[in-house]
Amino acid sequence: MREAASISTFAAGARPGADGLVRLGVDEGQWVGLAKAAAAGAHDLVGLWCDGANVLMALSAPVAKVLVIVSLPTRAGAYPSVGQFHAPAIRLERSMRDLHGTLPEGLADRRPWLDHGAWPRSFVKRGADEAPAAHAYPFLPVEGVGLYQIPVGPVHAGIIEPGHFRFTANGEAVVRLEERLGYVHKGVEALCEGADIERAGRIAARISGDSTVAYGFAFALAIEAALDWQPPVRAQLLRGVMAEVERLSHHINDVGAICNDASVVAILARCTLIREDILATVARCCGHRLMMDRIVPGGIACDIVEGGVQQLRDLMRRIEVEFAEVVRIYDGLHSLADRTVTTGIVSEELVKRFGAGGYVGRASGRLFDVRGTYPHAPYDRVNFSIPTRSSGDVDARVWVRIEEVAQSRAIIAQLLDALEPGPVMMAAPTMKAGEGAALVEAFRGDVLMSVRLDGAGRVARLHARDASWFQWPLLEAAIEGNIVADFPLCNKSFNCSYSGHDS
Repeated sequence: MREAASISTFAAGARPGADGLVRLGVDEGQWVGLAKAAAAGAHDLVGLWCDGANVLMALSAPVAKVLVIVSLPTRAGAYPSVGQFHAPAIRLERSMRDLHGTLPEGLADRRPWLDHGAWPRSFVKRGADEAPAAHAYPFLPVEGVGLYQIPVGPVHAGIIEPGHFRFTANGEAVVRLEERLGYVHKGVEALCEGADIERAGRIAARISGDSTVAYGFAFALAIEAALDWQPPVRAQLLRGVMAEVERLSHHINDVGAICNDASVVAILARCTLIREDILATVARCCGHRLMMDRIVPGGIACDIVEGGVQQLRDLMRRIEVEFAEVVRIYDGLHSLADRTVTTGIVSEELVKRFGAGGYVGRASGRLFDVRGTYPHAPYDRVNFSIPTRSSGDVDARVWVRIEEVAQSRAIIAQLLDALEPGPVMMAAPTMKAGEGAALVEAFRGDVLMSVRLDGAGRVARLHARDASWFQWPLLEAAIEGNIVADFPLCNKSFNCSYSGHDS
């Protein structure tokens, strides 16, 4: 059994599939070697999931632009834990254990993650110290003079998805934050098993509603790779337009929401109006405010309406003018800077260790964006830059969003300029067995989608991994040493998805 230093050398000479990913079978020694190499920073963990009797691990070497999925046969569900070497895998392995009864040997944290004790049956026979009931969940102990705990959630004081946060504080300073999530688990993987492509696509597009375009995009790319299904050029360009409009909508909304948590309500109001303009415009152009179910395998469900290109160009001009005023106010308010600068810092070392994507990673200096690192159509035909900051605080995460708004407007302009008349849907090929995977840059970071089809072209296995899986743990680090009152500000600057994480 040999160990692998990095997937760049491990996969050398292997031929990638239609989706650009190399697929390799490994033995336990190679599996452990790859896990240790991820812990040493040789490559990033992208995903970890179970498919029948096998466990699969997706790994990325961004500098070398290599993506690999390795597969390991389990021993009746048992396999060497990745989490014992590489912390980002711990929650993924706890979830796999809950869902499939896998046995990650060497994993120290055996607590349930998605299983809250309410399921009619469980794959796992737990010991007395592993009871999954909500009231018996064993939070990590914290000892010290003057420490006290503050439980928050899972039900919150607003229209927000459920999640529990257990603060340990000394006075107003947070000593530790521990999260308990999983309340929005929907059984997406089980719902997709045996589903036809259309039904599975609709389920995938609803994994996290605020990223419905990104999830639909990732599902379409994965299915197209599995079936050698090539969408028309016009559809590829309009997919990019929709993805960037979704990004614009949420970045602008987030800037307003972060400022609102710092008591600057005027910026929230301004950003809300801009976002409403975006949603109303895309509803007229695409027939749906969130563009849900518009990206489908083979192309897009319907073309943009007549005059829609001009409406989108006009929208981009309005955003440029109106958002510039938001930025001017944000940049000039010293009282706002007092709340955001040096608050909620995440170190560059942590974002690299966890492979954190999106504005969370880029605000701490990690230069990773799927659109630039692993470009797929239509991003392989546009020019743009990837904004980064190095301070890793709330302010940096705001500025990355602000600068990405400008980049998205530029991308949309290029895509609209390149539009030519033509079809937006390619007829489906003959259904067959196959597999495909895709990485897509959603507004909060990279989304992984892996799909395996059976001989009838139905979904035998679907796995989706939201960017939030590698961002939620960093929120625990960001709040440490800050005051309790700054948690809403830190939390909103991350804006992790509960639904995408718990799917």
